[in-house]
Amino acid sequence: MPIQTLDIERLKEVTGNKYELLVIMAKRARQIAAQEKLELDEKLQYFEGFEDDDEFSFNEEQEQISKAFEKLPHATSRSVEEMKEDSIFYRRPEAE
Repeated sequence: MPIQTLDIERLKEVTGNKYELLVIMAKRARQIAAQEKLELDEKLQYFEGFEDDDEFSFNEEQEQISKAFEKLPHATSRSVEEMKEDSIFYRRPEAE
């Protein structure tokens, strides 16, 4: 996948401040990454505690699960896409 430039000035219109925009997207990317890690850990936790008899078949299943998660778009890319679609909810604590 080629690198695409990001028009920060156009995205800045959502927040009014490009630094605030970058902070929001970075925090959302961390949320997405943490959620993916939690889901992966939950799925792989199933395989803990089994005997070594069927270790080969379990390794194949674990590998398939891991590869499925590797194929997902990177958390940063997903965060940028969510910001482009204006689907990220954020708030300013001082405004409350």
